Amino acid sequence: MPDDADVIIVGAGLAGLVAAAELAEAGKKTIIVEQEPEQSLGGQAFWSLGGIFLVDSPEQRRMGIRDSHDLALEDWLGTAAFDRTEDLWPRRWAEAYVGFAAGEKRSWLRQRGMKFFPVVGWAERGGGNAVGHGNSVPRFHITWGTGPGVLEPFVQRVREAEKHGLISFRFRHRVNELTRTGSVVDGVRGDILVASDVERGRKSLREIAGDFVLKAQAVIVASGGIGANHELVRKNWPQRLGGPPGRMITGVPDHVDGRMLAIAEAAGGRLINRDRMWHYVEGIRNWAPIWTDHAIRILPGPSSLWLDARGKRLPVPLYPGFNTLATLSHIMGTGYDYSWFILTKKIIQKEFALSGSEQNPDLTGKSWRQVLGRATSGVPAPVKAFMDKGEDFIVEPDLPALVARMNALVGGEPLLELGQVEREIRARDRQLDNPFSKDMQITALRGTRAYLGDRLIRTARPHKMLDPTNGPLIAVRLSILTRKTLGGLETDLDSRVLGAEGHSVEGLYAVGEAAGFGGGGMHGYAALEGTFLGGCIFSGRCAGRAAARAVA
Repeated sequence: MPDDADVIIVGAGLAGLVAAAELAEAGKKTIIVEQEPEQSLGGQAFWSLGGIFLVDSPEQRRMGIRDSHDLALEDWLGTAAFDRTEDLWPRRWAEAYVGFAAGEKRSWLRQRGMKFFPVVGWAERGGGNAVGHGNSVPRFHITWGTGPGVLEPFVQRVREAEKHGLISFRFRHRVNELTRTGSVVDGVRGDILVASDVERGRKSLREIAGDFVLKAQAVIVASGGIGANHELVRKNWPQRLGGPPGRMITGVPDHVDGRMLAIAEAAGGRLINRDRMWHYVEGIRNWAPIWTDHAIRILPGPSSLWLDARGKRLPVPLYPGFNTLATLSHIMGTGYDYSWFILTKKIIQKEFALSGSEQNPDLTGKSWRQVLGRATSGVPAPVKAFMDKGEDFIVEPDLPALVARMNALVGGEPLLELGQVEREIRARDRQLDNPFSKDMQITALRGTRAYLGDRLIRTARPHKMLDPTNGPLIAVRLSILTRKTLGGLETDLDSRVLGAEGHSVEGLYAVGEAAGFGGGGMHGYAALEGTFLGGCIFSGRCAGRAAARAVA
């Protein structure tokens, strides 16, 4: 019997769409199999802020940033801290990706219609030594249109190829098995799920209406990671981050369940670096949830005072936006799975942003008028909605009332002592009496404002928190938010899945989060941010081109 297609792609997220677009340009026939309904086309990327890691870009140069391939690679390797024998391919992917980010990545994306917000963000600032963790310079380029803007050029290309018969979709098709003839992967088998009209991101039914088998010369796994599967997250949780949280909230839709990783492993693929993962510590419950335990991440500027559950300030250099996983490890070592920001109205109106396309209607809707309004009209509307309706936000004019409500929110024995919290804030405020300071957060805050982008829109002028003219005071309870799988299926630079002996599993490829964004974990232990969407794009491009060369 003839094959149903040249290539089958499992997953209609960003990485799968990029691979499909490359296959279509090569004239290959592709079927995209997706367990979710058509309205969820694009997967997790739709919900993202659209951050893209670029090196030595025109946007950086216009902001006075001097970046280079060598500096970016040094930052990447210092952050990844590769130290395992199975890091051979992840490191090669990291080197290739940094070369892509410093080379043709921007022009390639621009040719496809992608544009970037002119102010470059500075994520994962490090705060340690020059050879250690973090970005030495701002590299976080927000796509104009956020996540939907990242998807748009690839969705357009895939839909156009669909009109010409090169690509077809099989929505509500859930893969249970990769079929093989001998050792060669030659197709997929699974269940046809009942039709679903739930809106994008909501949990869809898993009732079975039938089954299917599809055949092809190659299969590309583009199914994402495990972020919504808390059982798997806890099973793979690394001891170096402390014990797994008793309570987690979720930064990805329910369908990000990790099923395909085990299925690909059963077909001979090697799954490596299972214990490497990326979860945020600034999670808040969405007051208008879409998926189960729907969480939003705060993208904080550097000014908020960060306290643990007992009111003790987090140590140097665990400041907002500096080192995500080191902060996660510290918080889990306190014996509690949450922490607190304390800040002022002046800080929140300039420094708080919320991750996600739906929380940034100005950038998502490509409205310069609304963007300018964000900078001039006080607290951004999405943030104000959380202040008014979010269960994790507390606003009070004085510190005693604030601390009392903080204790009431978590319940049980009061953990916060007013005297302890007040001592931390007053000591911090006294450090502002001089233009120099022993407080490293104050020093870092002043250094941050030396960057024009932060001074304009992301960092408040240093001020005393207990001065009533800067109030009211605000407290935010922060929870652990699950997000990304950094490990995955081991792949070579053509995205071919490797088996236990290091040889490729013939006919099988993996991309995006399912492949640890390349190689089985190109980020190593930690990420520099803006690298997840880019990893999906780069690995999808590599797989699409390699599969196109391999099939007849």
